[in-house]
Parts: sequence; structure tokens; C-alpha cells
Amino acid sequence: MTAPVDFDALYATSDDPWQMRTRWYEARRRALILATLPAQRYANAWEPGCANGELTYRLADRCDRLTATDASAQACTLTRSRVLGRANVDVRRHALPEVVGGGPFDLVLLCEVAYYLDDVALARCLDNVAAALADGGTVLACHWRHPATQHAQRGDAVQEAIDRALGLPLIARHREADFDLAVWCADPRSVAQREGIA
Repeated sequence: MTAPVDFDALYATSDDPWQMRTRWYEARRRALILATLPAQRYANAWEPGCANGELTYRLADRCDRLTATDASAQACTLTRSRVLGRANVDVRRHALPEVVGGGPFDLVLLCEVAYYLDDVALARCLDNVAAALADGGTVLACHWRHPATQHAQRGDAVQEAIDRALGLPLIARHREADFDLAVWCADPRSVAQREGIA
């Protein structure tokens, strides 16, 4: 069994433990996440596992309201600093598998976070996400595909579990050697179909 990760200890030694600010890998992954979202704007979004707020900062431009959460107090402090002055962002300390208040959400992002949960906690998390999703809502999940000793399970297994649990149409997928990015939405139309050009 994998020991729980002490995220506060990680942030005690670095304000960017995964080098999200400096790695091209991270910048590219963020750009793909934002480009894969089917809507230009979301009314109410939730980003669990916000880390130091690099994705939060960019996602805030696309949301009327964004709730960013993390299990680490220091991560929340860093995210608050990153989004300072953005009144549409609420940063809270919160841990999965529980759902945060403030829903229903028309967008939930599960990025590099669900593989820390064991099977029981993941199933509970996905039940909670499904219950907190607004009618017509969107879930985007992106997970690392390589083995990692600190993860309770592989990213591919998590993505498959999300697909089974949500029961929503898979509308977009970008899969490569390093990560799997997928989007599920009750509205199965493509972006072109939504805009009336296809």
C-alpha cells in the first residue's frame, strides 16, 4: 500500500515542487488542457488539487466563478498569491474524496490529483463529482501515465475509472506517452456543432 503523500512537507522545501513554472512540459500540458475545454467560458468551475495556482491563474480568465482547492495549506497560500486581485477565484483548503461546497459546477477539473486516491476513495470522489455536476456539465481529467511510487494507482487506471463512473459522453481525448487528457460532457456536440458551423 502506498503511504499518503505529505503535501505540506513538499511545499516546505519548495514553492514549486513539480516545477510547474519552469518546465516546458507543464506549460505545454496547461495549454492543451485549456485548449481542449469545449466552452469558451464557464459559470462555476471547481479545480481540486490546484497546487501553486499556475493552472488556476489561466483558468480564471475562462470562468465567472472558480473554486480552487488543495489539501496543502501552503499550496492554498501560493495559489491565493498567484490569483491576487481576481475576485472570481475562491481558494480553499479541502481534500478529496469529499466534494467542496459551492456547486453545482458546470466544469470540474481532475488534473494530476485522482491517482493519489485508492480504489475506495476514488469511487467515492467520482460519485461526489457526478452529484456536484450541473446539468450539461463538463469534467476534464488529465493524469501522468508513468509509474510513480507516491501514487496509489496508475493514471491510465484512473482515467478508465472516471470514464466508467461518470456515464457521460467522451467528447475529446489527447493521449501521449506522458499523460492522458480526456473531456466528458453531457452535451456530446463538437465545438463546431455548438457554434452552428458543422
